[in-house]
Amino acid sequence: MISAQNLSKQYFGHVIFDRVSFGLSPRERIGLIGRNGHGKTTLFRLLIGEEKYDEGTIKIPKDYRIGYLNQHICFTKPTILEEGCCGLQESEKEEEWKVKKILSGLGFSEDDFCRSPSEFSGGYQIRLNLAKVLVSEPNLLLLDEPTNFLDIISIRWLTNFLNSWQNEIMIISHDRSFMDTVTTHIMGIHRSKIKKIRGTTKDYYERIAQEEEIYEKERLNEEKKRRQAEQFINTFRAKARHASLVQSRIKTLEKQEVNTKLDKIPTLSFSFGSAPFRAKCVQEAHNIAFSYNGKPPYLFHNLDLTLESRDRVCIIGRNGKGKTTLLKLLAGGLSPLEGEITNHPQTKIGYYEQANTATLNDTLTIEEEVSLSNSYLERKKVRDICGAMMFSGDHALKKIKVLSGGEKCRVLFGKILVTPTNLLLLDEPTHHLDLQSCDSMIEAISSFEGAVVMVTHNEYILHKIANKLIVFQDDKAFLFYGGYAKFLDQIGWDDQESITFGKKSVKTQEKPQKAINQKGVRKARAALFTKRSKILTPYKKKIEKIERSIHELEQQLHNDTESLIKASYEKDGNRITALSQSMKEIKNNIDNLYEEMEVITERYEQEKMRFEQEEASL
Repeated sequence: MISAQNLSKQYFGHVIFDRVSFGLSPRERIGLIGRNGHGKTTLFRLLIGEEKYDEGTIKIPKDYRIGYLNQHICFTKPTILEEGCCGLQESEKEEEWKVKKILSGLGFSEDDFCRSPSEFSGGYQIRLNLAKVLVSEPNLLLLDEPTNFLDIISIRWLTNFLNSWQNEIMIISHDRSFMDTVTTHIMGIHRSKIKKIRGTTKDYYERIAQEEEIYEKERLNEEKKRRQAEQFINTFRAKARHASLVQSRIKTLEKQEVNTKLDKIPTLSFSFGSAPFRAKCVQEAHNIAFSYNGKPPYLFHNLDLTLESRDRVCIIGRNGKGKTTLLKLLAGGLSPLEGEITNHPQTKIGYYEQANTATLNDTLTIEEEVSLSNSYLERKKVRDICGAMMFSGDHALKKIKVLSGGEKCRVLFGKILVTPTNLLLLDEPTHHLDLQSCDSMIEAISSFEGAVVMVTHNEYILHKIANKLIVFQDDKAFLFYGGYAKFLDQIGWDDQESITFGKKSVKTQEKPQKAINQKGVRKARAALFTKRSKILTPYKKKIEKIERSIHELEQQLHNDTESLIKASYEKDGNRITALSQSMKEIKNNIDNLYEEMEVITERYEQEKMRFEQEEASL
């Protein structure tokens, strides 16, 4: 459908893409990943023609429509519903029910439809932009961080919506579980190149790590051979009887491509300093209640919480229900209307408030701002922490006023890192982070020796971290003892809550159903299920067989890699050569199998879609 060939792009001499090529096939759902600043959003802008590439070509079919989630806010209509209807195609201008369904799924209430977009927060305005893109039903959806500002219910609704999407999708997201659930392929931007594989983010990172490990071992082996050849040349250059051999070695070296050592890619490095704490409980809250107008209805009431020294508590629920407010209460920024919150005398709080970048002093440098949090810290330690936040060297001397929103958030993290704490209060700390940085954050939180209370909508993080939950649901907040998987099993989310309005709109207002013979439908569905199983099962078995073959080859490649390391230590040149050739053949076989699997999988998806359409028509 879309193909890019030999694409190159630079900004002021900095290479973003270096002759990259990729393709997008029908119904592919691609997760675009890469570190912040490595070109993900730039690639989207190239695809929609908002930016120009330096070299190469991008081929897009005629009349192929691309819908792009734009973070820029520009509304022209007086109400939410009218603005949402701007996304409808000309032939569907009267089909308001589609817009209402999507707006409901994204967290807008029926009462919100008549309100002005200007009355809503920036997060809800981004949701409105997302709704306009979704209702336009383009051939390709380009979604840049679509889960930003969405709560868990809306993310789950969006996941279901996108999984039923019939066209192509490319998504940038820091939410790994969302991306892995929605996409069929991962396309990564790495070292100014693009690599696309079928599978999950985990599959992609494992593949990259394996390839770079093999590259480095081969580079070292080639470097050793080059040194040996140069030693031979230097030793026998002056001896006439070895002249032909010397010349042969010289020509071989001249033709041989030199593999350079891979540069280390900067990454965020989190390590929260722990203040000593020997007691059991760092903080307790008893029967607390709060509302901003000082009277009922409360955002929450009768809430009890005991934070133990190694607790990992995640606050979850819909937006606007009081999660951030509760965190401010625990941090001491607000006082409860009822009840009390008490800290242990040794409690030291580190509070990250994602929307609090305005507290930074624009006239200071990054180094100066970070050091304000701990004036006793020596300069080298401050610079080390600046480096851990990816402000190494002279970058630490940048003024706060020239930083982007994401960079300012990293400065806020730096200010927490310089101060030892034993209670971390974090409000959506992964909001501006890429996937690798999110992994670093998870690791840092897991190894932190104090307690952590965190607001997050990222279900991957919830599964990894939480041992307790504070749940905002059904207009109340309660403490749940257990991890997120246990919560889903015992209580769970009412996912239908987010799409009920749309379903009612479809059934009762816009698309009344004809009376049908339910018995006949059940028989037809049973027959269709049998036919579906008969046709789809062989495809699934072929795919499983190929996956087993790939797994066996990857295991063989792993074994050969270990053998190559051993042969390198033993200086066994013949063994190294044989293993290198074997590994090259294995990699070719793996690539061929992936290509074969993509063809079969595409046929499987086409047949599956056909059956889904038949079932929907019953």
